[in-house]
Amino acid sequence: MIKRFLSYYRPHRRLFTLDMLASVGVALLVLAYPVLTRRMLNQYIPNRNLTMVALAGLLLLGLYGVKLGLNYFIQYQGHMMGVAMQAQMRSELFAHLQKLPFSFFDSLETGRIMSRLTDDLMEISELAHHGPEMVITCFLSLILSFAYLASLHIWLTLILFLCVPILLVVANRLQGRMRKAFRESRVAVSSINAAVQSSVAGIRITKAFTNTVKEQEKFEAGNKEFREARRDAYRAMAGFHSTTTFITDVFNVAVLIAGGVFLYRGSITFADYSAFIVSINLFLAPVNNMIRFMEQFQNGISGFERFTEIMDLEPEKDDPDALELQQPRGEICFDAVTSTYGEEGDILQKVSMTIPQGSTFALVGPSGGGKTTICHLIPRFYEVKEGAILLDGQDIRSFTRESLRRSIGIVQQDMYLFNASIRDNIRYGREEATEEEIHEAARRANIHDYIQSLEKGYDTIVGERGVRLSGGQKQRLCIARVFLKNPPILILDEATSALDNTTEILIQQALDELCKGRTTIVVAHRLSTIKKADQIAVIADGQIVEQGTHDELLSRNGKYAELYRLQFRGSGEQSSSCIPAEALLE
Repeated sequence: MIKRFLSYYRPHRRLFTLDMLASVGVALLVLAYPVLTRRMLNQYIPNRNLTMVALAGLLLLGLYGVKLGLNYFIQYQGHMMGVAMQAQMRSELFAHLQKLPFSFFDSLETGRIMSRLTDDLMEISELAHHGPEMVITCFLSLILSFAYLASLHIWLTLILFLCVPILLVVANRLQGRMRKAFRESRVAVSSINAAVQSSVAGIRITKAFTNTVKEQEKFEAGNKEFREARRDAYRAMAGFHSTTTFITDVFNVAVLIAGGVFLYRGSITFADYSAFIVSINLFLAPVNNMIRFMEQFQNGISGFERFTEIMDLEPEKDDPDALELQQPRGEICFDAVTSTYGEEGDILQKVSMTIPQGSTFALVGPSGGGKTTICHLIPRFYEVKEGAILLDGQDIRSFTRESLRRSIGIVQQDMYLFNASIRDNIRYGREEATEEEIHEAARRANIHDYIQSLEKGYDTIVGERGVRLSGGQKQRLCIARVFLKNPPILILDEATSALDNTTEILIQQALDELCKGRTTIVVAHRLSTIKKADQIAVIADGQIVEQGTHDELLSRNGKYAELYRLQFRGSGEQSSSCIPAEALLE
């Protein structure tokens, strides 16, 4: 762990070296005051040499000026080194997050991830700067203080330093408890962040359902957990500080008693004894710094442990001999595919089906039956447990994930829009697209005229998750994004199920245009939208219970036919008021 942490200093070796040299300089300059004090007490003042007293004062002032410059460098450049290391870790962590499988994000809230990216790395940054500085200066200061104090009186110095092992043993025992407490405190902080992120993201739902009291209760539960965790952390820290401070106070008592005895016996002069008392801070300062360092070390190392927890998670990996997928035709074949999710049972059970190139294949059935899982398996958001998915006759695992996903466009019921301009959200489908290509994609998605009517046009900021747009407008922007991507394979996962009739007609027109010439998989509850599909499969309990065209399935008078009759009973085929598929198939 420590070796891994130290590796992050490598890119900053020059600045680190200068920072350490400045710290050594400060440690050396600390000796100036006691050395000059001893000289004054032993020579200048007894000899009434006021000139040397004044010169010594000016020399000390000059040295303090140098110390000021060194401290400024340490505080500014040293912290910037820590920030650079923090930024490097944050970049690595963010890049690693992009490579982790979907299952990781299914099990960890956004707020907890944000806590790893911000709070934990901030503590690591502080340790990165102050840690080596404190270790070096404490070690050097202890050596220098021992040498100087020994020059005043060796036995008094040995008595003082014999107390150090006691301090180290006690501190070592207490720091383990403190480390555990601080780690639990970090977990509590991430829980609060997760609760706040979830509550703020769903603030409109909270207000709509007048559940502010409920949200406050949920937050207070996390806040209570935080208070208890911090209480344990501060209790451990209080025990550590109070005990170690008591031991350092004992040092003063030992010096006072032993020094008085030596002074009484005449083995030390009054001037040297006075200088020893004045200079004892040379020893106590690095000891106190060591105590502070242990606290900071616990904070920083617990943050680094949480950082490495994520960094050590296995990312998505392509097979060593994976190929780049080049211009696929779009034929998709499921060969006895079984899929599972976490500790749950199989979601899909030996599903076999073929989706011909350029055809439209519809999936209907109850929620949880496996429709969306099928859609997630094709771009390898999740992996199959058994069987294989073939694209143009080749196992999709033989292609790199990036090239496979470049060939697939996805439109969902709740598509994500970034808090950026309309232009940037559409361009997300193909970053190198020209302005004219962006406009053409918007026209084909039936959204260009609306965008032009806005005061800032394509420069309009849509807000977080597209909050400033209606559901239909967001959906058409997402369709425009896929138009721009122009993939040979298209997945429509309930893309129109949450829209009103008028908006659905506009979007359905855009989707019909989008589907032309592409292999299209459609998940839908409104059967009116998939009547013209080349094939329809009814999915229930992870299996295909029926498959055929709309007319074939009606003629069989099975599950699909019964669902169809219930959905349009008494309202005609154009009605959008229907009984959900779940009502029949679950």
